[in-house]
Amino acid sequence: MFPRLSDDELARLSRFGELRTYRAGEMISRIGETGPGLMLVLSGEVEVTQHDHGDKTSHIVTHERGNFMGELAQLSGRPVLVDSKALTDVEGIAIAPDRLRALLIAEAELGERIMRSLILRRMGLIEAGAGPIIIGNEADGNVLRLVNFLRRNGHPYQRLDPVQDSCARTLVERFQVAEEELPIVLCPNGKLLRNPDEGQLARCVGLVGPINADKLYDLVVVGAGPSGLATSVYAGSEGLSVLTIDCRSFGGQAGASAWIENYLGFPTGISGMALMGRAFSQAQKFGVELAIPDEAVKLECENDPCHLLLANGERVQARAVVIATGARYRRLGVERLDEFEGSSVHYWASPLEADLAANEDVTLVGGGNSAGQAVVFLASRARRVTLVARRPLSATMSQYLIDRIESLPNVDVVIGAEVCRLDGSDGALERVGLLCRTSGKETDAPCRYLFSFIGAEPNTDWLQNSGLKLDERGFVLTGGDDRFPMETNKPGVFAVGDVRSSSVKRVAASVGDGAQVVAAIHQYLAAQERKRPMIVQPQMQVTAAG
Repeated sequence: MFPRLSDDELARLSRFGELRTYRAGEMISRIGETGPGLMLVLSGEVEVTQHDHGDKTSHIVTHERGNFMGELAQLSGRPVLVDSKALTDVEGIAIAPDRLRALLIAEAELGERIMRSLILRRMGLIEAGAGPIIIGNEADGNVLRLVNFLRRNGHPYQRLDPVQDSCARTLVERFQVAEEELPIVLCPNGKLLRNPDEGQLARCVGLVGPINADKLYDLVVVGAGPSGLATSVYAGSEGLSVLTIDCRSFGGQAGASAWIENYLGFPTGISGMALMGRAFSQAQKFGVELAIPDEAVKLECENDPCHLLLANGERVQARAVVIATGARYRRLGVERLDEFEGSSVHYWASPLEADLAANEDVTLVGGGNSAGQAVVFLASRARRVTLVARRPLSATMSQYLIDRIESLPNVDVVIGAEVCRLDGSDGALERVGLLCRTSGKETDAPCRYLFSFIGAEPNTDWLQNSGLKLDERGFVLTGGDDRFPMETNKPGVFAVGDVRSSSVKRVAASVGDGAQVVAAIHQYLAAQERKRPMIVQPQMQVTAAG
């Protein structure tokens, strides 16, 4: 996490930055503000601290000659999550984000050590609870919404319950927060948010900023799931200017998978968040601009270049566009669903939901691999898990998951049934009704939390007026005569991953789409260049005397 560089390594890396000096007692960076970038310490001592809740601070590390300051936020120029203060007079080399990315590529061996330490430092900050403070009841659906948003985006946070924590109660009383205004969020820059949406929280902590409307990107990728991140990594590594946007978080459904065991190269398995987090860091390393959360609401590709309109009113222009918006699980068609969503009904099974389900009875609906992975994960915490599926698991789920589920003593599998009723009060489920599809008989099952992993609906609502051709289920059609692989009926617009019609709904297949489409984009951009009129410069007339 805190390697020490040799004098030779310092000299090699110093060419990527500029010399900075600080007096003893001077602040080098402050929480919530944009810092100088990665800082190589040439002389002196720098103390790094973080804020705990209340007015307390805790020591993280003291940097000396050969150390460097920074974590993953410095890759993209986002606000820092820690304070750093010169204990003595300090000389250092400040490496700006664009030069840091150049360093990681040019100095491969050193770059690997630096990248590894940046990732480990971010993990340490997540474990230590740096970042914004979310104050509210831990079972409140809005608290879960904000915590999941930050967790899915790999951003540190603290969560305090005013019922159990005196500091949290004091803050609620000091700011005269009404019950309906909870949860509140105290941002690192001191700003207080009252029950914010994800976009407000993201802007307050510096996750996303304004996009340059005048910049023409080679490629804009809409969606940061496995296919979108794969596209971003391959395109960025090959020199294309890339902007990737997503309306919620990176990783898509794969990022919410508790454990993936059939992904090539990981024989012991890997969590979806860990896999997608690595891809997200990799995209930043290759200079991909990431805007999360930013939502695309309209695509206009009648002229060159294409334009994307975002929900916040911004416009983005690109020579090519890749649609990687994936698919979402369908909502259950039962009464009172709205009453329990967010508090008792969930559409993914992350460690947060597993903590809530500890020693509780839970029901999970679905028969695919994602459902199977969630069952195995939740069974390690819940008292009992009831898996409800319409068809035999062998028709839709990998055998290794079926075998594992059959071996779990606290899992009941109900085949040929569906959830028909939700019972409970004040957003807390107590039981669900299960309807047998053949006999019509209804039974009750105790249930505190319900997880839905049924079917897949494409995220293509925003494309309805774009002129793109969709299949009967709403997935994007690609290919055909005179089209590049994965290109839609609109030139320069491609679709990859789960949103593409007839695609294989697997993480590896989505990553393969992302790799393949970049080759097609290069072909498309080259063809466009050949079509552009050649500009002939007038020749200079040279006389005999000249």
